[in-house]
Amino acid sequence: MSRRRRNGIMILGLLAAAVFIALDHSSVGRWWRAEPGDFEKYHAKTFKVVNVVDGDTFDIDIPDSNKIHTRVRLWGVDTPETKEPNMPVQYFGPEATEFTEKSALAAEVTLYLDEGNRTRDPYSRLLAYIQLPDGNFLNEVLISEGYAYADLRFRHSFYNKYQQLQGCARSLKRGLWEKVSREQLPEWLQREKPDLLRKR
Repeated sequence: MSRRRRNGIMILGLLAAAVFIALDHSSVGRWWRAEPGDFEKYHAKTFKVVNVVDGDTFDIDIPDSNKIHTRVRLWGVDTPETKEPNMPVQYFGPEATEFTEKSALAAEVTLYLDEGNRTRDPYSRLLAYIQLPDGNFLNEVLISEGYAYADLRFRHSFYNKYQQLQGCARSLKRGLWEKVSREQLPEWLQREKPDLLRKR
């Protein structure tokens, strides 16, 4: 092998290593890896919900890094936005937030992380399935009752189940599915399922 070719391969190898290191330290890198210690700290443990941000995001009463509370984002669920900067309140967003407040605020809930999957989203929120005091999972109830969409953007352990729950809610016209128009769907859902509302 010529010296020039060997140097070229070495440079490519160094560039690839630099890319992997950059990804590992960026929000993209955090998106696909588990944070060390999250399972030991949160998995199958019970905490009090102290604040509801919106239908799929809330805070629990345990510190997280330099924050006094841990912010939790529900796995596999996307409720209509109510607090997104530069975006109007989406259809059925206030109803979804109110439902989560009634279901979880001040309640003792049990968190389950998705084994073998990432534990944080790009905003460092903890990704979890949330079991309510009555034994039901908030993630599933939100979808089943039509307060949320099954989030198809990211794979998780209940990906297929959540799609089925959404299909049932849609066929029964529960919650937002009674009157939502295609234009009111989240942009990602319009892209993923362009025919979602055409066969109603």
